[in-house]
Amino acid sequence: MGLRDRQRAETRLQVQTHAVRLFTDVGYDATTVADVAAAAGVSAMTVYRHFPTKEDLVLYDEYDPLTASAVAAQPASLSLAARIGHALSETAAHGSSSEKAFLLARLRLMISVPALRARHLDSQYATADAIVAALDRSSPEEEFRVRATAMACLGAAHVALIRWAETDGEGDLPGLIRQALTSVFGD
Repeated sequence: MGLRDRQRAETRLQVQTHAVRLFTDVGYDATTVADVAAAAGVSAMTVYRHFPTKEDLVLYDEYDPLTASAVAAQPASLSLAARIGHALSETAAHGSSSEKAFLLARLRLMISVPALRARHLDSQYATADAIVAALDRSSPEEEFRVRATAMACLGAAHVALIRWAETDGEGDLPGLIRQALTSVFGD
């Protein structure tokens, strides 16, 4: 990653960190993009350059490429659900304790703010698109199968994330994801 890309990533994280803090402390609806820009020490235009919508300030993350790479790296001998499931739990295992605390704050907002819950579905579709792109989709039928399996796995992972957030991040998030996937797909 070049200097410019690192600077953009740092700015994006700085803005998002201030946004999540303000949304948590002041309230999502009571906080404007201008408030976020002022807290982060940037212009509103900079905020919009990194986050096209207010919802993106909470929902944006870089897990889709990580998840897609993890799916592609799984052995082809595994079932499709196992490949996706292992990748989701592996991706959840990454990150420092501060990154997990930030994820927890974002999840709490997503659970409590109706606009974020609704917009999260778009995020699920984007993740499914990344997974479909990472796997063989040689025919329309195969693409359908991959997308259906990906969405089922993502739904189970979503339930695990909500449980994790409702318990204040207690427990092993990758383990909760595996437990949810086992509930849906069996062993």
